Amino acid sequence: MKAILAQRIRTMGGWHWLGLFGLILGAWGLLYAMSVPAELRAAGAIYGPDFWRDFCTLTPDAAGFGKMLMMWALMSAAMMAPTALPAFATYEDLSHTAPDTSFTRLVGGYLAVWLGFSALAAVLQLGLFQAELLTAFGDSNSRYLSAGLLLVAGGYQFSPVKEACLSKCRRPLVFFMQHWDEGPLRNGLRLGLVCLGCCWALMLLAFAGGTMNIAFMGLATVIMILEKLPDLGRYITKPLGAGLVVAALALAAGII
Repeated sequence: MKAILAQRIRTMGGWHWLGLFGLILGAWGLLYAMSVPAELRAAGAIYGPDFWRDFCTLTPDAAGFGKMLMMWALMSAAMMAPTALPAFATYEDLSHTAPDTSFTRLVGGYLAVWLGFSALAAVLQLGLFQAELLTAFGDSNSRYLSAGLLLVAGGYQFSPVKEACLSKCRRPLVFFMQHWDEGPLRNGLRLGLVCLGCCWALMLLAFAGGTMNIAFMGLATVIMILEKLPDLGRYITKPLGAGLVVAALALAAGII
């Protein structure tokens, strides 16, 4: 096992892996900068140019659609790309014995799906803010909206769609064998859609926990990674759903 792990780590030293890891770390770095408390943001000098400082103080009341899209795109890259690493590694293993493969196009297709989700989430966030259902920092100022989000996310954990998508994410080898002839770009798009089917509801819980809450984002990322593990994941999905439903009912009743 140690030898296999060491070999896998060595094979992840290629430029394409370094680029992917750089993207993930860079996205987390930007999200951390955006989550810095307002009193530190006011110090301005730590951010440098005006554009950089304005981006790091991003809130729905001070940003247009473009900047909100950038924020959600960063969240998607930071939170979702790590959950797909086993699938990307499986694709690279298969690519050694198959022609016409492209790691870059695979990842590009995957991220394109999440960019589309980011656009929809940005529109939703701006709409909820204008309806005065969200605060300037992207979290709900209505316990009923938060309870509704928790209830939807909890109920979705028990849905056949969620289970079907998880089964594909947990068995990337089977997934690629079924769709290999479609090519790397379509494989990436399909993988992105499957991943979206697993995680969209949990991602939208950011409206309850705060779209700039780095602790929430980190916890959600860990949960989504663990949920996709073949052995451990099945012990997480339904208990998590039950917990979210109980939290939704308690919040709606004013207990929490």
